[in-house]
Amino acid sequence: MGAPAVDLAKVAAPDLKAYNSPAERSVRTALPGAKGGAAAQQAAGNPDLALVLNAAATTAHAFDLETTVISADSALKVTVDWGDGSSPDGMDAYGSTILKSSHTYARLGQYTVKVTVADPANQAEVVNEFQVMTAGSDFVAHTPTRLLDTRDGTGAVRGKVPAYGSTRVKVGGSGAIPEGVTAVALNVTVTNTTSAGHITAFAEGTERPTTSNVNFEAGQSVPNLVIVPVGKNGHVELANRGAESVDLIADVTGYFTRADAAGYTPMTPVRFVDTREGLGTTRGRLAGQQTFGTKISGLRAVPEGITAVALNVTVTGPGEAGHLSVFPGGGNVPITSNLNFTAGQTIANAVIVPVGPDGTINIRNGSWAGTDVIVDVVGYYSADSKAAYMGLRPVRLLDTRDPRWTHGPMLGRGYIWQALSADEPGIAGYVLNTTVTNTAGAGFLSVAPDPNTREQYRQGRQVFPERPTASTLNWTAGKTVPNLVQAGSGKNGIVDFWNQGWDKTDLVVDIFGYYESN
Repeated sequence: MGAPAVDLAKVAAPDLKAYNSPAERSVRTALPGAKGGAAAQQAAGNPDLALVLNAAATTAHAFDLETTVISADSALKVTVDWGDGSSPDGMDAYGSTILKSSHTYARLGQYTVKVTVADPANQAEVVNEFQVMTAGSDFVAHTPTRLLDTRDGTGAVRGKVPAYGSTRVKVGGSGAIPEGVTAVALNVTVTNTTSAGHITAFAEGTERPTTSNVNFEAGQSVPNLVIVPVGKNGHVELANRGAESVDLIADVTGYFTRADAAGYTPMTPVRFVDTREGLGTTRGRLAGQQTFGTKISGLRAVPEGITAVALNVTVTGPGEAGHLSVFPGGGNVPITSNLNFTAGQTIANAVIVPVGPDGTINIRNGSWAGTDVIVDVVGYYSADSKAAYMGLRPVRLLDTRDPRWTHGPMLGRGYIWQALSADEPGIAGYVLNTTVTNTAGAGFLSVAPDPNTREQYRQGRQVFPERPTASTLNWTAGKTVPNLVQAGSGKNGIVDFWNQGWDKTDLVVDIFGYYESN
C-alpha cells in the first residue's frame, strides 16, 4: 500500500527566514587609484549607484540572494563575499539590473554577506552588506536531567495536570541550556493516569497542533521521546488531552541550536545489544538494580568521536514493573528514566543519549527483577555529520482510521510506503511519531527506507523491499502504543512502515521535522 506523496514545504513549512538591506545602506567609495580627493569623489559620475539586497534561506545551509543594482548605463563588476572564507562570486553587469546567486554554507551560523559593485568608467564603488543566519540547527548533547516532575513540583507547580489542561517546561535558560535554543529532545512520561488520553508537545506561544506524542490508558505509565520546538520565551508546552488529570515528567538529553555543533547521520537500524544472545554485553537478563556498559563509537559503521547516539531501546520479559535508564559511559546514575515497564511486558522507546569519553553508554535496570534488553542504533550526532535539523509545524501524515485512507488498516506482514522527499536529495532523515491502535493481535512495527522510486511504484515495477528485523515499537491485542522514530530517507526519500504481526492494525504517523545536509 502506498500513501500520497508529501510536499514538506506545503504541509509543514519550515522556518526559512528572509533578510533585506535597502539601497539607503549602500556606502559609496572611490575606486582604488581614483584621482582627486573627497570632493572629486562626490562629483564622479553615476551618482545614483546603489545596491538593494534580498536573501532567503532555501535549505538548512543555503541561501538565494537577489541583488538589485541601481545604476546609470555603464559596465559594472559585481562581487559577492559570502563571509565564510570561500572565494567571492564575481559577475558582470550593465546598468540597472537584477542579479541572482546562491550559496551553501559548510557550517551553520551567522555570516556577513557583502556585495560590491564597481563602476570603473566613473571611478565609483558601492558596498552594501547584511547579516544572515542559516536555517538549520545542530545538536548539543546534554547530561540526562529532569526538568519537570509534577509529582514533586520540579519545574512547575506541584500537582497533576488537569483534564484538557497543560503545563509548561522551561528549556531555554534552564541550567546549562542557553537562551535561544530552537528545539529540544525530551523524554516525556505520563503517569498516575485514571483514564485514556494523549499528550501533545508543542512550542509555547504557538497554536496547539492536532498531532499526539504520548498515548496512554488508565493505570499506565508511558514514556516517549519527543523532539519539539522551543517557544520564543524558552518554554515547551505539554497539553493533557485526556478526560482526567495526569502527572507529567520531562527529562532532557539534548537541545538544538543555530550555532555550529553536531550534525546528524541516520543509519539503517543496527542491533548493538541483545542480552538474550550475549550481543554487546554478557548473555543473560540484566539483573535488578544493575548496570552494564556497551561500546557504541568505532563499531558497526559508527565512527569514533561522536557526541551522542540515537537508539531504539526495548525491554522484554521483565520479572516485575520498573524502569530503564540510559546514560553516558563514565557518568553517574541519573534520576531520569527512558523506559517504564510492567511485569512480562515487551515495550520500546526511542532514546537520544550522549556517549561517554570512551565512546560507551550505560544501561541500568531500575527494577528489582531481571529483564532482557535490546538496543538498536538508528543514527548518531557528530561534528563531522552534515545534516542539520529543520523543525516543522507538526502535521499528521497518515492515519489508516481516516475514511479518506481507502486501504483500511495495515494487514498482517504488510507494509505502507510513504514518499516524503524524493525530489529533495539533501534530506537525510525525518523525525516522526508512529502510533499503532486498534491492534487485533500481538506484533511489532519496523520503519526502514524503501529501495524503490516513486516512478517504479507509479509504473508497477517496484521490487518487494527486504523485510527489516529491527523493531520500532511492540504491541499486544487491544493496545494503543506510540514511539518516536528517526527514519533515514535512503536513496529515494521513501519510508516503509511494516506491520510485523500476523493481524491487522491501524497506524498513525505524524512528522515533526527533518535533517538536511545542504
